[in-house]
Amino acid sequence: MTPVPIKAVLFDLDDTLWPILPVITRAESVLHDWLAEHAPAVAGRFSIDMLRQQRMQLMATDPRYQIDLWALRHAGLSRAFASAGEDVAKVDQAMAVFSAARNAVTPFDDVAPGLASLRQRTLLGAVTNGTADLDVIGLAQHFQVCLSAPRLGCAKPGAAIFHLACEALGVAPAEALYVGDDPHLDIEGARRAGLQTMWIDRFGRELPPHIVPHGRCTSLHELERWLDGRLAPAVGAR
Repeated sequence: MTPVPIKAVLFDLDDTLWPILPVITRAESVLHDWLAEHAPAVAGRFSIDMLRQQRMQLMATDPRYQIDLWALRHAGLSRAFASAGEDVAKVDQAMAVFSAARNAVTPFDDVAPGLASLRQRTLLGAVTNGTADLDVIGLAQHFQVCLSAPRLGCAKPGAAIFHLACEALGVAPAEALYVGDDPHLDIEGARRAGLQTMWIDRFGRELPPHIVPHGRCTSLHELERWLDGRLAPAVGAR
């Protein structure tokens, strides 16, 4: 069967366009340093790991927290502040400190040139379960749409968020390629939603044998080469 020509490429963000673990590790450290200065009772009572464990406990209490990670962290901090007798009004300031550090990402070297080239050839979108802000990061200009689970109330691997992205770009799911690193959330989720899939392996991992993407790559340069001959004529690409 001849593959359906691709009219749009959708991207995951964390661990697809930049490594996320060092970013979150640093952001949590920056936040805890801020707490030590501005809410010392919280910092003295809760280590970074204890705050993380508290969030995991909260996540089990409300399905919303599995989708909205910002709300989860805010709720966890609010509980910690109240428990330590600190002013809960400071939580918004704490979240601003964390968000700024969380968006201080360093894209992989191929990302900026790769996106700049791809946007000349096809429509681009982003679909994420995370809280990254592409405007702050400096990559928003490459994308026609960016959909995030916290804003929409639906998340990967569910089909709804993939379908909403396709609708926003005016393409059918089969005409879109989803590029991501997570076997379950990205590859299996997008494929079940009817999209074509590209597994991007930045870290030398292995896919579970039952998950078979349409393609594999290690960089956006490899992705571009794979797309040669598969892209439909660009309409509306910038």
